[in-house]
Amino acid sequence: MTDYSAINRANWDARVAAHVESPDYAVERLATDPGFLSGVVAFDRPRLGDIRGVRGVHLQCHIGTDTVSLARLGAVMTGVDFSAPAIAAARRIAAGAGADVEFVESDVYDAVRVLGEGSFDLVYTGIGALCWLPSVARWAEVVAALLRPGGRLFIREGHPMLWALDDERADALVVRFPYFEVPEPLVYDSNATYVETDVQFTATRAAVWKHGLGEIFTALCAEGMRVTALEEHRSVPWNALPGQMARGDEWEWRLVDSPERVALSYTLRAEKS
Repeated sequence: MTDYSAINRANWDARVAAHVESPDYAVERLATDPGFLSGVVAFDRPRLGDIRGVRGVHLQCHIGTDTVSLARLGAVMTGVDFSAPAIAAARRIAAGAGADVEFVESDVYDAVRVLGEGSFDLVYTGIGALCWLPSVARWAEVVAALLRPGGRLFIREGHPMLWALDDERADALVVRFPYFEVPEPLVYDSNATYVETDVQFTATRAAVWKHGLGEIFTALCAEGMRVTALEEHRSVPWNALPGQMARGDEWEWRLVDSPERVALSYTLRAEKS
């Protein structure tokens, strides 16, 4: 059996240094501007509400720029990621930004064992995270177990419809990949990454899974979560469909031609009963 977790960990480990240096992550500005927030957190700041004093955990935090941004809004944050180099970089970035954030190396599915059940008021999951997990039902179990009663989930993610589109076509929107979750992943071999960089990577293989919006909704409900808001957006924080997008307001990318044709990302909020 192929160890897809090891393949993906090697892929993410290899990208850490390039992502830290990329202007898209704005690490230097995070350190020099105390009021600066990552683009993802800034986009959803009106939807997050008041998180001052809230104990939060950011699952799949990567190098922690979103985690630090949430801490700047007043939350007491813990970041979790399975990549040791990413966690090391996140700790350096937080220290440079003067943010008191705890970072823990752990696979998402082990987070309850590592952090403790019912330990958090907020579970935050950022853009481009769920596609790296084989089972959205197991993820929902983790989310619900981490939250205290009355705690809430906040997720901003790429829309499942976007993940189904052929990102190699610059002339049309073409459905190429599964919309729904299937047991076996799609395995890619690519030297590309989603930020501006000239680095040539050596670990190029990656395995991803698709999860439909209904599957995500149903998985959360099955764990006693009550979905309180679902907002679909016409933009994403990266150039997801090269040749068909342009960067607009809020540092987000939108379709140039008829952006109302397809949702590109969504924000979902849910509470634990």
